[in-house]
Amino acid sequence: MNKNKTDKLIVSLTQWLGAALLAGIIIWGVLYFLKEYRYEQTNDAQVDAYLSPVNAKVGGYISRIYYKDNQQVRKGDTLVVIEVDEYGLKRDAASAELAGSYAKLPILAANEETQIKSIEVIKAQVSGAQARLNQQRKEFERYKNLLADESTTQQKFDNVSTTLSITQSDYEQARASLQVAESKLKDLHAQRNAAEAEIQIKKSLLKRQELDIKYTVITAPFDGQIGKKTIQEGQLIQPGQTLAFLVNKAEEKWVIANFKETQIGSFRPGQAVKVEVDAFPDEQFNGVIESLSPTTGSRYSLLPPDNATGNFVKITQRIPVRIRLADTPEKLAKLSAGMNANVYVLKES
Repeated sequence: MNKNKTDKLIVSLTQWLGAALLAGIIIWGVLYFLKEYRYEQTNDAQVDAYLSPVNAKVGGYISRIYYKDNQQVRKGDTLVVIEVDEYGLKRDAASAELAGSYAKLPILAANEETQIKSIEVIKAQVSGAQARLNQQRKEFERYKNLLADESTTQQKFDNVSTTLSITQSDYEQARASLQVAESKLKDLHAQRNAAEAEIQIKKSLLKRQELDIKYTVITAPFDGQIGKKTIQEGQLIQPGQTLAFLVNKAEEKWVIANFKETQIGSFRPGQAVKVEVDAFPDEQFNGVIESLSPTTGSRYSLLPPDNATGNFVKITQRIPVRIRLADTPEKLAKLSAGMNANVYVLKES
């Protein structure tokens, strides 16, 4: 009797379980086909974000590394220090050259002052020579008139004429000396201007050396998370070399979803999108279509396929669609670039 009751109970439970399972399958099937009907979907999608490279501005040997793999850093944190000794020597040399250029200025100023005094002396000589010349010209005219009146001898007139020529020559020589002295003063002015320009150049070179010393300390440009460490202490690096990649947690993130070409006929920018990330299966993210790629993904490959060669096999192509995530920064902070995602685009009638 008990056996029959047990059998009936087992049969009843089996029927109920079967009915529940069938109902679950029917509900799942209805929901699945409703989703298929309402949404265009793809699982060929990944989260993306900007990876900012941290580059070296100067070359040299790495002295210290202050970060580890996947470390959180803040803006201004020191990441890498390059040996500074060589740049210190260059700065000292530039500083010494600048001091040497400054030392030329007092010498040139003293030469200019001396030359100005020499010009004053020569001007006085020119004035004296001109006065003697004027006096001698008068003397010449007087003897010329005396000779015409036969009141003097030809010899005396010739002597006065010779003296006039000598006085004229002395005056011209004094004027030429004045021109040479003034020209030399202009040369000294030009040398001073050149020295001042040289000082400006060497100031700039010194600032550049000081800037290079500053660049030996490489800091984080913003708050974020550093990636994999690929350098070691003692390693020689070159200017412009990428030392690490830094992900800015505060910057926007987006999803690149690769839809089949048969799915995108009704897609348009601004269309609503739902995103499910494999890492967080119980959480849904909202987004909108930002843009559609102008070409299929295969066209960006190193060797795009050429259907005009060989045997043609038609393959459905995929179009990359960029989706802007519209959730709060706090919610998006948990997403990492490269995570796989499922994307659902609501069909529009």
